Amino acid sequence: MATYATMNPQDRLIEACLVADARCGDRRALALLAARWQRRLLAHAMRLLGDGEAARDAVQAGWIDIVRGLPRLDDAHAFPAWAYRIVTRRCAGSIRHNQRGRALAAALAAEPQLPPDAAPAGDHAGLHAAIRSLPPEQRAAIALHHFDQLSVAEVAVALAVPVGTVKTRLFHARRKLRAILEGDDT
Repeated sequence: MATYATMNPQDRLIEACLVADARCGDRRALALLAARWQRRLLAHAMRLLGDGEAARDAVQAGWIDIVRGLPRLDDAHAFPAWAYRIVTRRCAGSIRHNQRGRALAAALAAEPQLPPDAAPAGDHAGLHAAIRSLPPEQRAAIALHHFDQLSVAEVAVALAVPVGTVKTRLFHARRKLRAILEGDDT
C-alpha cells in the first residue's frame, strides 16, 4: 500500500470519506480505516518502543482513543498525523509506566527490533542499521518523514513538538547518518 503522501487524489478522497463515515458511527468504515492504518501505526510504535507486545498494546489503546476522538476531528485529511500523535502519546505512556521514573529518552534508547515486514534487505541494511543507532527522537522524526512520508508539519503534530524541533532533529539525524554511512562516525 502506498504511503499517505504518495496516494493519488482518489485514494486520499476515499480515505477522507472513510474517516468522515467513521466519525458518524459507521462501523464498516471504521473497520476499513483500521485495516488501512493498523500496519503503519504498529510500525511506528515498534520504532518507538522496540518491543512487539508493548507496541501492539500501545496501538490497541491508541485505536480506542482514535475511536473516541473521531467525532472531534474536524479535518478528515488530518487523520494520519492525528493518529500517529495518539499512538506516540500511548507509547510515551507505556514507557513512563514500565520504566517508573526513568527519563523518556533513556527508556527509548534501547535499540528497537524492526517488524519482520520492515527488515532491511540488500543495500539498505547499512542504512537501517545506521538509523537504529540514532537517538530515539531523531529516529522517530526520520522514520515518519522519510519512511511514512509525512510533511515536517505532520511530523510535528505526530510527535507533539514544534516544527522547528522536527527540522533540527532531521538536520542532525541526516548529518549523523551521512557520517556513519561514509565511515566518519566520530
